[in-house]
This record gives sequence, C-alpha cells and structure tokens, in this order.
Amino acid sequence: MENLLGLLRINVLRGINLAKRDATSSDPYVIVRMGKQKLKTRVVKKNVNPEWNEELTLSIADPSLPVKLQVYDKDTFSLDDKMGDAEFDIKPFLEAVKMHLENVPSGTIITKVKTTRENCLSEESSIVWENGKVIQHMFLRLRNVECGEIELQLQWIDVPGSRGL
Repeated sequence: MENLLGLLRINVLRGINLAKRDATSSDPYVIVRMGKQKLKTRVVKKNVNPEWNEELTLSIADPSLPVKLQVYDKDTFSLDDKMGDAEFDIKPFLEAVKMHLENVPSGTIITKVKTTRENCLSEESSIVWENGKVIQHMFLRLRNVECGEIELQLQWIDVPGSRGL
C-alpha cells in the first residue's frame, strides 16, 4: 500500500473496424497489462465494431510503466488469434491530475496529447475536467494488424492511505 499512488480506471468503450479473424467476423476481447497486472474484457461475439463499455482498474505504483493493450479473437478449438496491440503513457494524464484543479467549469480542456510516431494515438487526445474529475478520452490505433482502433476513457481514483500523487 505504501507504494500505491492511486487507481487508474480504464473504460474500454469500443473497438472500431477491427480485423476479421474468422470467416466473416471476429469475437474480440481486450487484455490490458501494466507491469505484472493483467485485466480482460468480456468477448463480444461476431462483431468487428464491438461495444464493451467495461471498466478495468489498475493499481498505479510506477507511473513510468506504459499501459499495454492486446486485442484477440476468441476461438473455441484453437489458440486465440491476435488482432493487434497498442500502448499508451499515463504521465500526461497524471500531470493533469496533479494540478488538483477545483472550481473549474466542467468541460474545460486541461491539456492535449498530440499524435506522434512514438504513441499509438490515432487522433489528438484531450485531458478534460469533467464533473469534478480529470478524464482523458483516447482513440488508439492498433499495431501489428491491418486495421482497427480502440476507444478508451481514463479516470483517476484517489485511495485513502496511499502515497498519492
């Protein structure tokens, strides 16, 4: 607990134009990893534009570690097929959280993260003050695959008794 900074809630919203790995579609799910932590969404059957809308929560002790996503196609009789991967850095998001903003109008953009060759963002990502919380919305372009994006939303959760930011 003494190393814990807080919790990162990742809302895995949806997949967009994911690769087909079965005859006509795919049965996708997402695995989120950070360090030794590993979380997984449910499988959405026969859908290359799945809506997961699932909240996965990571414990953050080392903010320098990237968050890694892997998308797979669930198969019954063989190993699940890879459908691409992506990763993102939480440092810009945590810098915004550290500002400890209050009395700011909801919808205020705190900062923006630009797309670069080094990140997987498919478009500029805004970090916004929304209803008393810092939220980051992002679209990640999947690597090592012919097509596909994942839409995510990040939110920080302070943990009483943790080291905090």
